[in-house]
Amino acid sequence: MRSISEIFAPLSYWVSAAGISLNTDIFEINLINLILVLSILFYYGKGVLISLLENRERTISNTIRDAEERYTEATEKLQKARIRLQQAEIKADEIRISGLAQMDKERQDLVDAADNDLNGLEDSKNNAIRFEKQRAIEQVRQQVSRLASQRALESLNSRMTNQLHMQLIDYHIGMLRSMSNK
Repeated sequence: MRSISEIFAPLSYWVSAAGISLNTDIFEINLINLILVLSILFYYGKGVLISLLENRERTISNTIRDAEERYTEATEKLQKARIRLQQAEIKADEIRISGLAQMDKERQDLVDAADNDLNGLEDSKNNAIRFEKQRAIEQVRQQVSRLASQRALESLNSRMTNQLHMQLIDYHIGMLRSMSNK
């Protein structure tokens, strides 16, 4: 193998030694070929590599910008959704409170209606009791009156003679005549 000083020998040595030709020995020319290829690639590929890197940078920055915009939109949508959720919860609470108030009102109305019905039934019962009491009293009066009339009639019939009977009739006829003359 050659030493490093031989590899980096002045260009004039290489030109005078063999002229311009390619050395095909892999071990001798490996470093030189590598430097030469890299230099050519760097010189001619620099523009392509720079444009590729710039395109990649633009693509990445556009992707990041799009992601940030989507993040911002998603954050805004999330905030709007939270606001709608809060509004829906408030509306649900209002509906629940309204429903409870309506339920209490209807329960109270039902209790009041039941009380009114109970009072009406109580009044009807009392009226029926009074009516039945009055009817019973009237029946008792009629029976007492009938019994009293029967006893009085029996008493009169047993005590009255024909003569007393005639005097009573004459007396009543006289009363009737005096009433009719007036």
